[in-house]
Amino acid sequence: MQRLTSTLDFHAQALTLRAERQRLIASNIANADTPGYQARDMDFTKALREATGAQATAGAMAVTNSGHIAEPAGARSDSELLYATGPQDSLDRNTVDLDRERAAFAENSVKYEATLRFINGSVRSLTEAMRSPSQG
Repeated sequence: MQRLTSTLDFHAQALTLRAERQRLIASNIANADTPGYQARDMDFTKALREATGAQATAGAMAVTNSGHIAEPAGARSDSELLYATGPQDSLDRNTVDLDRERAAFAENSVKYEATLRFINGSVRSLTEAMRSPSQG
C-alpha cells in the first residue's frame, strides 16, 4: 500500500508541476509582442526532484501567518525559473520564440494528459482489486 501511495504522490507532484509549467509557457505566448519581455521556463526534472523530497528546496518562502497569501501549489520563485534564449536577438529585446513556445506547450500538454491517465489507471486498478468476487 505504501508503494502505491508514494507512486500516486509522485504523479500528483508531477501533475502540479506540469500545470505550473503550462502557466509559464502560456505567459510567454501571451507576452510574445511585449517589448523587453524575457521568456521564462523551469527545469522540470530538478523541480520534480525537489518537490518529491530528493533535494531540500532552497529559498522557498514560508507562510508564517494565516493572513499571508501562499503561492499556488507548484509555483516556482523567480530565482528557480530559467530565462529562455531565442535563436536570434530581436530589436525590442523580447526573447519569446513562438514556435518553441507552441511546441513546448503541446509537449507539456501531452505529458500532463499522460500523467492524468496513469493516475486514473492506477485508481481504476485499485478499485478493481478491492471489488469482491461476488460483485462481478
